[in-house]
Amino acid sequence: MCLNFFRTLGTATSVGALILSGSLALAEPQHGIAMYGDPQLPPDFVSLPYANPDAPTGGTIVTGEVGSFDSLNPHILKGSTPWQLRFLAYESLMGRNWDEPFALYGLLAESIDIGPNRDWVEFTLRPEARFSDGSPVTVEDVMWSYETLGTLGHPRYHGVWNKIASMEQTGEHKIKFTFNVEDRELALLVGMRPIMKKAQWEGKDFTQSGLDTIPITSAPYVIEDFEAGRYVTLKRDPDYWGRDVPYRKGTNNLDTIRLEFFSDGAAQFEGFKAGLLNSNRETSPVKWAQQYNFPAVESGKVVKSEIPHARPTGISGFVMNTRRDIFKDWRVREALITAFNFEYINETVSGSLQPRITSYFGNSLLGMQEGPATGLVAEFLAPFKDELLPGALEGYTLPKGDGSARNRANLRKALSLLEEAGWTVQDGVLKNAEGQPFTFDILLGAGGGEDDAMIDIYVEGLKRMGIEPTVTKIDSAQYKERTNEFDFDMTSYRRGLSLSPGNEQLQYWACDQVDVPGSRNWMGMCSPAAEAMIDKMLNSESRDDYIAAVRALDRVLTSGRYVIPIQDRFDVSRIAHVAELHYPERIPAYGDWIGFQPDVWWWEDQ
Repeated sequence: MCLNFFRTLGTATSVGALILSGSLALAEPQHGIAMYGDPQLPPDFVSLPYANPDAPTGGTIVTGEVGSFDSLNPHILKGSTPWQLRFLAYESLMGRNWDEPFALYGLLAESIDIGPNRDWVEFTLRPEARFSDGSPVTVEDVMWSYETLGTLGHPRYHGVWNKIASMEQTGEHKIKFTFNVEDRELALLVGMRPIMKKAQWEGKDFTQSGLDTIPITSAPYVIEDFEAGRYVTLKRDPDYWGRDVPYRKGTNNLDTIRLEFFSDGAAQFEGFKAGLLNSNRETSPVKWAQQYNFPAVESGKVVKSEIPHARPTGISGFVMNTRRDIFKDWRVREALITAFNFEYINETVSGSLQPRITSYFGNSLLGMQEGPATGLVAEFLAPFKDELLPGALEGYTLPKGDGSARNRANLRKALSLLEEAGWTVQDGVLKNAEGQPFTFDILLGAGGGEDDAMIDIYVEGLKRMGIEPTVTKIDSAQYKERTNEFDFDMTSYRRGLSLSPGNEQLQYWACDQVDVPGSRNWMGMCSPAAEAMIDKMLNSESRDDYIAAVRALDRVLTSGRYVIPIQDRFDVSRIAHVAELHYPERIPAYGDWIGFQPDVWWWEDQ
């Protein structure tokens, strides 16, 4: 039987580029693919370079999460799902090597072939690939998964689907995708979609699925037990089909993974201290330094591990929703950044242990450089000089305070900016010309921890300017629902970024994502300059052009003043764990992937 599916779609933006250079196409089916040139690992590689192929199997890891869940389907917009299920309970055609900026190797697919201009890609499935019920993974399952995710799934899947002109079965185990745009990255992205069992979903509404359907997948782990909102237990499948695939050697070594859910971070930490959890990820440097001294740590039963990485800082802080009229003026946003007394807040809340994030791609080769834009960066930004905000071309640095609690100089600067934007203090209250007070709501989710403490200090400073913001704290389910609908003024924000930014940047910053529920463009930004830099980045054919385009994008984002940046809490992964849990000595460039257990961890009795 030959399955064919064709459709025509409108054009979309192009291509993802990488920091590497080399040939433009593969001449014949290969074991892997990189953005440029050949993948680093040879066809006969034994395991991923950071995995231990001799790692023993067995043991249990128990980790904690703040919040709750009401769904086991991580591929739809509705409901709250344990985020780990996307990675633990599903597989894709190709798998990523976290020691390269962007390279994939065969997983469900044994080989990949691409057109000379990457206008099409063809995968050959492994005949031995099986779902957990023993049934084979077929081309029909793959095609159904792609169409379902692209049309009914979470919006994060729609972008790639809209760039596929056709998909067709070209052999018993072969599937070919042809693209409708010039986009070098698509050949990789299309290999990274989760594959589901079509027969399991017949007669069911995929968009409404919650706890009623336990997924049948091809992954090494299956869901063994769960209680809504409390825990999920995954068991390593003893009949897992791919245990001898090189990409899987030395991975998925633990027999059991259990995810426990808590109402807040304090309860989670107490659960760890009491032994309910045997591994805990800590994002607070001050807590890591001061509170991980309980008896189990001092006796050596619990080990504190710090795992480095080479990723950009990304952006963490408090995002302003520019869909709201009050935040549309950049001077207002700059004023609120200036009023945020970072030096004092950082010292008070976290002992100044971590530096402030200064740009989205900071701490990496891709980050914007100090001072005016020069060279290719200036050339790329020049056509947009009339629309760029101050600082994009000239150079932008965050305002600095004197470290005192009063922060008087910066509050004066903030009030001056607000006055330029039409807001003045009238009878002790900041108002506009119509007499409307300047007020907004700060939305915080469960277990805010340091974020809550920072906002408490921030609010007191705003009150001295005649601003009376409200603070709303809600549970994780409500928080997801409201942020999906952009129903907030200001809220906590974290956007991790990689060494190989590509098409996902459109999901984060593009104009067409402003009104899409569940999109990642929380600030509601719409910048032709940003989109042009992404397009330039995606279409770059040289390393220099690519780096310059990302640096230019970093300038547009940072000078856009959409987020009040805070300290970099993710410079390393801080993991406290029982001594029986181990990870390899070799740390990949994306070392934080090891920090997100349990991929290459193993258990070894002491």
